[in-house]
Amino acid sequence: MAAAGSTRLPVSFALSAVRSPQLIDSAMSDADLLDQLLSLMTELTAESEGYLDRQDDPQLWYNRGYANGMAAALRELGHGEAVDRTIGPDPYDRARDQDHLPWGKAYEHGRALGAKETLEVM
Repeated sequence: MAAAGSTRLPVSFALSAVRSPQLIDSAMSDADLLDQLLSLMTELTAESEGYLDRQDDPQLWYNRGYANGMAAALRELGHGEAVDRTIGPDPYDRARDQDHLPWGKAYEHGRALGAKETLEVM
């Protein structure tokens, strides 16, 4: 879902790189992995700041959904305190009333994938 002319890699590629054998050795601790996931989540949240006002850019919505999906999965795994120290609550998470619109679909798809892939690497 990258914008035309964008060289940014898809979010799922970034998450898969967290567990890439070329990037880590087998001794990577759970704490190191958690730190990498929190860092990616923070980056996606910062990059998608203001997404609620940008219905013209579904990539922002996808990225915020992905970050929020990661947060939900990490909370499910017992890392809620770390998530809460890293990012604040997202206003769309409370409403989630635009899932029938293109940008809302992008958000929901990103959220589902973010949760799924986070659970897979943890």
